[in-house]
Amino acid sequence: MIPIRDTIRSRRFPVVNTSLILLNVLVFLFEASLGPRSLNQFVMAFGLVPRRFWAHPGLEEFTTIFTAMFMHGGWWHLISNMLALYIFGDNVEDRMGHLRYLAFYLVGGVAAAFAHLWMYPLSGVPTVGASGAISAVLGAYFVLFPTSRVITLIPIFFFVEIVEIPAFFYLGFWFLSQLFNGLFALTASVFQSGGVAWWAHIGGFVAGIVLVRLFARRSPRPSYPDEYWPW
Repeated sequence: MIPIRDTIRSRRFPVVNTSLILLNVLVFLFEASLGPRSLNQFVMAFGLVPRRFWAHPGLEEFTTIFTAMFMHGGWWHLISNMLALYIFGDNVEDRMGHLRYLAFYLVGGVAAAFAHLWMYPLSGVPTVGASGAISAVLGAYFVLFPTSRVITLIPIFFFVEIVEIPAFFYLGFWFLSQLFNGLFALTASVFQSGGVAWWAHIGGFVAGIVLVRLFARRSPRPSYPDEYWPW
């Protein structure tokens, strides 16, 4: 399933969300400009490495939680993350306000990072990507806009179907898929030698659900299930 857009229109321009997307893209373009050796050195220096983090806890290693949050491992990694942030982040920012949203995004990213650090303390693989922070945004959207619809592209063999899926079910299914993969990765010890940081996604989503009410402002007026842009 590939999300295209949601059906809730933001009332204000998402300054922070747009800035986050641009910053992630710029950092990735810088990564792409590096040669293989320099790129490896860059990723090892600024990526989050659990074994190194727990061996030398301190400010230097703590900052890698934030630097890793703006790095990506490839074009598809970047595009999929930025697409999700573009679709869901503007509405969450709209409900929180610019500065609160920025704080929420960063706190969610930290929570996701610690979920990964806790589950894989011995991993020497550098973790990069905005997925954890974006998962927190998805968790917030799950709480704030459950009756929204997600316009989704579903390839079926040689055909492509575009459908509207309620956000509650779309994001609920996404979370269950992350949980299933995370549990499987634990039994297989997948991430000790490389793989997807499933538990960062899980931790970020749960953190978003838990923290959203602390950051979101009361809605100025009620939202209704049929209140959305026509597709």
